[in-house]
Amino acid sequence: MIATPATVSAIGLGRQMISPMCRRLARFGAVAIFALVCGLAQTHAQTQATPASGFDPGLVEDIVVGSRVLADFGVVDGFGHVSARNPTNPNHFLMSRSLAPALVTADDIMEFDLDGNAVDAKGRPLFLERFIHSEIYKARPDVMAVVHTHSLGVIPFTVSQVPLRPMYHNAAFLAAGAPVWDIRKGFGETDMLVRDAARGKSLAEMLGDKSVVLMRGHGDVTVGPSVRIAVFRAYYTDIDAKLQSQAIALGGDINYLTAEEGAKADTVNLAVLDRIWNLWKMRVVPTPGK
Repeated sequence: MIATPATVSAIGLGRQMISPMCRRLARFGAVAIFALVCGLAQTHAQTQATPASGFDPGLVEDIVVGSRVLADFGVVDGFGHVSARNPTNPNHFLMSRSLAPALVTADDIMEFDLDGNAVDAKGRPLFLERFIHSEIYKARPDVMAVVHTHSLGVIPFTVSQVPLRPMYHNAAFLAAGAPVWDIRKGFGETDMLVRDAARGKSLAEMLGDKSVVLMRGHGDVTVGPSVRIAVFRAYYTDIDAKLQSQAIALGGDINYLTAEEGAKADTVNLAVLDRIWNLWKMRVVPTPGK
């Protein structure tokens, strides 16, 4: 059996992702080797490659992995984004070109200034809501990463009078509060998108010193001192919202974590974060030779 372009597509590899070596394997009919070696190695390379711009490859990988992990868990779908402050230039941040999170690769990562301008767009499309990120980085020097999602679990808490509160220790950061930002209050009837600096600044002000801000009829934003922590908070914000909805449906009083319990539990969570991150990474980065 010869590996035709249709065969390649069937195993999930686009024509553009096939290296010369893989093309030779395919031409000689080595389908099994082609799929195993070329498929896994090149998918792995998409998350490992260092962009030509010379950004920290570890930081770029975290953005890519975080984007794909959140997509894999359904916290984001075709929309949503992950960014990181540039550690060598705090007045710049890194974020993908406008692309579905599950499709983000190292080569898609771009650099922006804190006004939301791309340093070198090269004709690539930009996220309309990049101002969420730029204005939070302006307002919060302590924030090194920002995640925006349209979490389905969170949405009910953005449009009701029920505050989102911590149900269990993994969502302990919510004990500090999760304010709701209503775009209508400051900007009237809009398309609900944070498409300029004024809206981004207003959102950043509502976030304040918290780790999470909810957006009425839209989703949420989580922040942290690293991409891994911001992604952790995005995931567990979604999980906590679903659990709280279940608990409310059961009826009766709910025994939430207190502020003190939340602070103590969050300290422990952050200390062992790599345990869950490495597990999540396995879901989206194939292990060569396996």
